[in-house]
Amino acid sequence: MDVMKNDAELVRSLQNGNRQALGCLYDRHKQRVYQTALTITGDTEAAADLLHDVFLRLYRYARTVDPTRPIEPWLYRVTANLCYTWLKGRRRWLRPLDDIANWLTNDEDGSAGQEKMVDEEWQQLQKALSALPVAQRMVVVLYYLNDLSIEEIASTLHTPVGTIKSRLHYGREALKKQMMAAQGESLAGLGYEFT
Repeated sequence: MDVMKNDAELVRSLQNGNRQALGCLYDRHKQRVYQTALTITGDTEAAADLLHDVFLRLYRYARTVDPTRPIEPWLYRVTANLCYTWLKGRRRWLRPLDDIANWLTNDEDGSAGQEKMVDEEWQQLQKALSALPVAQRMVVVLYYLNDLSIEEIASTLHTPVGTIKSRLHYGREALKKQMMAAQGESLAGLGYEFT
């Protein structure tokens, strides 16, 4: 399979039954899909499973994908929907951050990640992000992590632009409050150390 083909050509090839095209699309987009799923769920195992589910759905529903449009919004929409279903079914809002820290430090087996210090601000941000309502979390992740515009997010999630703006605004406000509260707790702990 010619790796240099664009996404539209690969989608058309997939629609004609070429499984190698699916592999090329997977290789091109797996990192962003995985990163999106991981940030929304906070669970590395779930993110890996959801990554595979997204591309299984792409294979299964390839005929419904419009090859004249970019594939990323379709992938993000499916990822967001699967993450929402996973969160709703599992009710897992907060997870240990060790797996996320290992992933961020590009440590596949976890051994080198234990030797590296994980930035405390990232831990606080991840906790704050995990505490957001799912709808706000998805918008924040798609906007900041995937660099989608508000209009692209609205199109991806099939949600009005005004609703996306509102979710982004309230998500940012909640993150700010949670980060300030976490910083206040850290400062309060420091006060006791010096007295």
